[in-house]
Amino acid sequence: MANLSSLFTLCLLTIMSVTSPATAAFWKTVKTRPFKLGTTKLSHFQFFWHDTQSGSNPTSINIVKPPPRNTTFPTGFGIVNVIDDPLTDKPEFNGSRMLGRAQGFYGLVSQEEHALLMGMTFVFSTGRYSGSTLTVLGRNPVFQRVREMPVIGGTGLFRFARGYVKATTHTLNTKTRDVIVRYNVCVLHY
Repeated sequence: MANLSSLFTLCLLTIMSVTSPATAAFWKTVKTRPFKLGTTKLSHFQFFWHDTQSGSNPTSINIVKPPPRNTTFPTGFGIVNVIDDPLTDKPEFNGSRMLGRAQGFYGLVSQEEHALLMGMTFVFSTGRYSGSTLTVLGRNPVFQRVREMPVIGGTGLFRFARGYVKATTHTLNTKTRDVIVRYNVCVLHY
């Protein structure tokens, strides 16, 4: 009973500290005019995402091992990888221009199909968008021909971005699990 009373007191003090006048100046509503957002633009571009799990310099590292191979999880449910994948202007890595990197993670999230939850940020390093980023978070059913995921934000020239990406597998090596995916990006930004 003493622990319950202590927990109640702690919760009450927390609520009071959040709503006290001393913290009321912590946040305020701001007008959009100081941001000088301008007009909304729609940008469309395409690049190739190279996810390499093989060789001496992989760009995708498994951080949560797959469950034992059995009939319970034939889809690899539970596997998680962290990525730092190159983004290029052509599907061939050699001779392509490096546009940036995709940094984040993906995990197999379905017990019935091969579907990933992908959370990644496209970090652009060349051209007009150098230093800007776009963040994608969504479900990717990898064996569908075209997969769509939302763009949930961005930085730099993509501040307040929203939109979508369409992913299409260009090549897949089933032995090494190396894959090249074409990304078509449509994004609204200021």
